Amino acid sequence: MPTRKRFTEDAFRREPWFKALCSALRSCESDEQMADFLRDIATLGELQDWSERLEVAKLLASGISYREVAAKTGASTTTVTRVAKFIENGSGGYRRLLHVSRHHRMMKAQDVLENTVDQIAPKPAAAQPASSALLQKFLDRAPARSASENDDRSQPSSDEGRQA
Repeated sequence: MPTRKRFTEDAFRREPWFKALCSALRSCESDEQMADFLRDIATLGELQDWSERLEVAKLLASGISYREVAAKTGASTTTVTRVAKFIENGSGGYRRLLHVSRHHRMMKAQDVLENTVDQIAPKPAAAQPASSALLQKFLDRAPARSASENDDRSQPSSDEGRQA
């Protein structure tokens, strides 16, 4: 019995089967032909997963937080994180399709953070932009909190170490 082919990250593009799949996808001339072909080669579950991942990528590219994306799509936080990883460090397919940069969330969130800070206290002319670490903490927090709630969080709680 022949062994099953396994694609590897460094060689999958050279595999004849993968090249044939890409060629077949390119040969579809309409959305209907594409849908028919995809339905023939994939299960409904696979098609749903692919569609979900694309929707997750669109929402992430628009600047929505991981938690909100998971809530809106029903995708697991693992899937949301995996899609974000591929937007950031993948082959560039999501970035080309969605016309986003590697820092899909960072750019929008940095603008939001700077605008919020500017409204509270205008920044001095020589001020530096927020660091990536600070910005990532901002992105990972739950929806916006009032100033008094943020003051309460300045003291570390025993639960903070477990939130990741």
